[in-house]
Amino acid sequence: MNETAGLRFRRVHRPQVITDELPEHRHKGSSTYSGKIFQVTLLSLGILLFLPLLVIILILESPIKPEVFTLKEPPMMKGCWEPNLKLREAQRLFEDQIIGPESISNIGDVLFSGTADGKIVKLVGRRIHTVTRLGKLPCGSREEEPTCGRPLGIRVGPNGTLFVADAYLGLFEVNPTTGEATRLVTGGQVVAGRKLAFINDVAVTQDGKKVYFTDSSSRWQRRDYMHLIMEATPDGRVLEYNTETKELTVVMEDLRFPNGMDTFVDNLPGFPDNIRPSSTGGYWVAMSAVRPNPGFSMLDFLSQRPWIKKFIFKLFSQDVLMKFVPRYSLVAELHDGGVCTRSFHDPNGLVAAYISEVHEYDGSLYLGSFRSPYIAKLDLSKV
Repeated sequence: MNETAGLRFRRVHRPQVITDELPEHRHKGSSTYSGKIFQVTLLSLGILLFLPLLVIILILESPIKPEVFTLKEPPMMKGCWEPNLKLREAQRLFEDQIIGPESISNIGDVLFSGTADGKIVKLVGRRIHTVTRLGKLPCGSREEEPTCGRPLGIRVGPNGTLFVADAYLGLFEVNPTTGEATRLVTGGQVVAGRKLAFINDVAVTQDGKKVYFTDSSSRWQRRDYMHLIMEATPDGRVLEYNTETKELTVVMEDLRFPNGMDTFVDNLPGFPDNIRPSSTGGYWVAMSAVRPNPGFSMLDFLSQRPWIKKFIFKLFSQDVLMKFVPRYSLVAELHDGGVCTRSFHDPNGLVAAYISEVHEYDGSLYLGSFRSPYIAKLDLSKV
């Protein structure tokens, strides 16, 4: 083969190489085109499905009407507030035998509490006895709660009777022996232009002549407590009932979800529930949710973004939202001036969750809960 023939041979094969690549390019172009059609079709279907949902969300009215309010930056969780695991030393009592023992009091060695099924119970040793039922059966569902009743705050008066705040039915004085219940204040009535919609905690003076109780909202009932928390409107009050004159007066108003009695410290690293005296002259404060610093607090974030709150309640129910609330339990002892002297923690609420109250008796803390199916007992000598 001469040089010219060799060159001619190479020229013959060079176009062949180019020709062999052409079907591959055609294939890639076809694949890209099909992919684009698929993407456009999928996007179109997504828009067709999403638009009606968006329209429904925009049309639906949110059940809450939150306002913008500002919270101070929470204190650093150090010093007295340093996280620990001390609450995990607690033991559970009456587990799965008692539901939602919000508040606890004692007469001697006998403990008393109100439960989510509308009963006042006494706890003697390992046994549970029903003292009385303030409402009527049936009980157990959200719809039945207003007629079943929901006993919350409970205190022992100077005569050995129990003063009980029922969220719906009112304020009662109960004989712990006979179970006889006398209604002192009727729930749902209008006082000073506002309805008693969410009676919560109670305190009684040493002479028993005056009883103070909180009405956490004139708009929301206890069964809608998450609505109240998220709306955060200042429509709560503290009221005084005179047991001699039967007079009912408002002593504090324009409060956001008040519970416990006296404001002696602000900007806590959590959201306080009931307040009870400690044996050292201070006060035990229960917090079922915290505002971690450093960390992220959803309620602090949402406090200045009411439009997000409205959107959330258009999409989710209260029960669904509760699943997203971090179960961090915190108990603190505070003294006058808001000085924290000690705190006990249970991150993730593994042992004691949804704490609503701390009742100290005989060297131990009895931890009530608005939701858990037990009472937790913490021996102070162990922490």
